[in-house]
Amino acid sequence: MTMSVLGNEGSTYNLIKEGIAASNVRSKAISNNMANINTKDYKRFNVVFEENINGTTETDLAMKTNNSKHLQSSDTNGNITVEKDESTSMRTDGNNVDLDVEKVNQAANTMKYNALVQQANGKLSTMKYVISGGN
Repeated sequence: MTMSVLGNEGSTYNLIKEGIAASNVRSKAISNNMANINTKDYKRFNVVFEENINGTTETDLAMKTNNSKHLQSSDTNGNITVEKDESTSMRTDGNNVDLDVEKVNQAANTMKYNALVQQANGKLSTMKYVISGGN
């Protein structure tokens, strides 16, 4: 019988940690997008994580690396992918950042982050309860 420890690869806790990391990267991308709202020809960046976990994107077969010197096929960090949105242009200056959309994305990202932190705290509290023998 194998016992799943809190830090095992593929554990729920590691998935929560990866989700928190994705939320942090997404927050930086959103901030960068908003900071460049008046930059000519700037294209917004988007962070893809949930779709990679579900296996609904083309990055399913991306190479996994365990060393920063390994070659990577794209700008990825595990299941976290940062993509540049080149498909749209909202204004005549070539910039495709919509401040309203970025604010909505920021609010949604904050809610996801808070939910993930609550999940992580719940996992740790349960582990602490079990280790202490129910005290």
